[in-house]
Amino acid sequence: MSGFVGALVDAWSELRHHKLRVMLSLIGIAVSVGAIAAVVCLGEYQRQIQTEQSDRYGGRLATVQVTAFTTDGSPMDWIAFDERVDRVSERYEFSHRTRVVDGLSVGVQTPDQLQATPLKLVDPAHPVIHRTPLLEGRWLRDADSELLASPVVVTEALWDAFGRPALDGFAIRLDGALAGTHPVVGVTPRQYLGDEEKLVTALFDSYAAGVDTFPVEAYVMWEMWVPDDLVAELGPVLAMDLRAGLDGVEVGVMRTDWGSRPEMQASFALFEIITGSIAGLVLLLGGLGLVNIQLVAMRQRIREIGVRRSFGATGGRIFTSVLLESVVATAVAGIVGIAIAIAIMRAPFVLQMFQGLQDVPPFPLRAAVIGLVSAVAIGALAGFIPALVAVRAKVIDALRF
Repeated sequence: MSGFVGALVDAWSELRHHKLRVMLSLIGIAVSVGAIAAVVCLGEYQRQIQTEQSDRYGGRLATVQVTAFTTDGSPMDWIAFDERVDRVSERYEFSHRTRVVDGLSVGVQTPDQLQATPLKLVDPAHPVIHRTPLLEGRWLRDADSELLASPVVVTEALWDAFGRPALDGFAIRLDGALAGTHPVVGVTPRQYLGDEEKLVTALFDSYAAGVDTFPVEAYVMWEMWVPDDLVAELGPVLAMDLRAGLDGVEVGVMRTDWGSRPEMQASFALFEIITGSIAGLVLLLGGLGLVNIQLVAMRQRIREIGVRRSFGATGGRIFTSVLLESVVATAVAGIVGIAIAIAIMRAPFVLQMFQGLQDVPPFPLRAAVIGLVSAVAIGALAGFIPALVAVRAKVIDALRF
């Protein structure tokens, strides 16, 4: 142990003595290690934004969707089936559950005309399960269904049709089952460039309170956010409980989150492999340059090595000290590269590349570990050949050099 520490001290002394040479030879290593760490971090950013985008459509990991339809084509009694789903759900104590109704429309009185607009019914847990962003205001709450004029949430395109008024005091007139004036409490942003979808989102209970059943064009489904480790067992049992005692109704239970699509995991892995391979190649080229510089430096230090050998330094001590020079130098360069990568990945211009990212992941520890291990590994490879040259130098020849 003392021999290793001594070799480490010698290596550090040599690095300090040859500051300029070391700095010039390690610039490429630092840049390469920083690139590797940045690539891993970019992979995490890419994974996070794709996950969030998938959550907005299919729900968080793991979301189970329940659908139902009659086998004889007769109208579905959605209210009765909703009561069944509610009774079954109580046994499993789902932390988040929402009903989702699509296919409805409502008349919206805009400043220009009465316009037929799609209507979506949800529960307050829906924006949590689907990670739905808000541009302005707030989302719907359980207590909102008890108000005489239940609040609604509109899309940005519909908000634009009214001139983007302040939400404090902004209300819209609707007809049909939700006839009346409803305050607008929230606005959802455009999902993509050119998104002009006009949509009104209201609470399921607010709509159901004014109707006996849903129109035939309504498409009703239920979504539950369940633990990922239990979803495989829970799905079949939940489907069996919902089907029990039902005649003429087919019940479907399926996962809709990204965890049920292995192609997304494959795309994450492929992105890291391709970009990581490019950064690794750059690191390897930097290591080859370091080998050349170390070999030239070793030729200049051959007399020094002969003197050390004549004073009793063993071949192992010489080999270890020369090898550690490269390892220590590349480790320091790796730390510098990782620090640069962290600074760059937190820069505003990088975060702007991932607009819409709600939860910015912290700089991944594995990125720092991979970068540092890569730096040490390339240092060991770059120092191995010069260390062999130093060991094989004969004492008498080294002193004559």
